[in-house]
Amino acid sequence: MSAVGIDLGGTRIKGVVVSETGEVLRREVRETGDGGEKAGRFAEVVRELAEALGSALPLGLSAPGLVARDGRSIVAMPGRLAGLEGLDWTDCLGRAQRVPVMNDGQAALTGEAWIGAARGLRDAVLLTLGTGVGGAILSEGRILRGHLGRAGHFAHTCLDPQGAPSIAGMPGALECAIGNASIRERSAGRFASTQALLAAAQAGDEFACAVWRRSIRALACAVASFVNILDPEAVLIGGGIAQAGEALFGPLREEMARVEWRPGGHAVKLLPAALGEWAGAIGAGRRAMTWTRETSNIEL
Repeated sequence: MSAVGIDLGGTRIKGVVVSETGEVLRREVRETGDGGEKAGRFAEVVRELAEALGSALPLGLSAPGLVARDGRSIVAMPGRLAGLEGLDWTDCLGRAQRVPVMNDGQAALTGEAWIGAARGLRDAVLLTLGTGVGGAILSEGRILRGHLGRAGHFAHTCLDPQGAPSIAGMPGALECAIGNASIRERSAGRFASTQALLAAAQAGDEFACAVWRRSIRALACAVASFVNILDPEAVLIGGGIAQAGEALFGPLREEMARVEWRPGGHAVKLLPAALGEWAGAIGAGRRAMTWTRETSNIEL
C-alpha cells in the first residue's frame, strides 16, 4: 500500500508518494505565494499535485496552524495563509476517501518517528528552526495534539515577560529569540539572515558572535525547560537553521550543560532531524495510511 503526502507551505508545496515500508517513491514541488487572497491558487496547486502523484491513492495533508477537531481543515493560522482557514480539504479535492489534515510540525515528527531520527523512540521533542520555530511532541509513542491542537507550539514559549509579542500574543517568545524573522531586530539591522550572521561570526566578527551566543542561550534555556516538562529521550532539531551543523549543535550542547537538570548525570540527546524539508509530506502520507478514526492523539 502506498499513499500521497502533501505539505502546504507559504511559498512551496511539497508532495511525496511513500510506500508502507517507508520508501519515498516520488517527490514533487510546486511554487506558489503567501497571502490569504491567493487561497484559490493554493487549492488549485494542491489539487494538481494530488492528481499528479496519484488520484487513486490515500492522501494526507500537512499545513501550519491548528487542525479542526474532525481533522478535515485548519481552523487557525495566525499571521499566515488566512484564506485557507476552515477549508475542508476532502471536499475541496473532491475525494471520496477522507483527507486527514495535520499540523506541519506534528506531521514532521510523525515522519521522523516513522523513518527518521526519532525512529524507535517513545518520547521525543522536535524543534524546527527557520523563519520561525515549529515543533511537536512524541509521548509514549503517539504524537500529542492536546485539547485544541496547540501541543508542540514551542515558538510561543515566553522567555521574556517584558518582550514584544509573538504572532500568538506571547511576550518575549522563543520564536523572537532564534527565528530568521527576528534576525534584523536582534542584530540591530546588521544581518538579514541567520546564515549571514553565522558567516560573520565564523569570520571573527565579535558583534555577530555575541548575537549568536545570546540566541543559543535562549534556545538552550527553552529546550531545557521542555525537557523538564516533557522528559523526552531526545530532542530533535531541524529546519533551515539546523543546517549550520556544529555551529549550532556545538554551542547548544555547551549551554545545555550549564542549564539542563541532569539527574544521575543523564543528559537528553540532541539529534539533528533526518528528513529535512520532506518530513511534513512524509508524515502526512503516513497519516493517510494509518488513519481510521479521529482521536485526540495521533497514532503512528
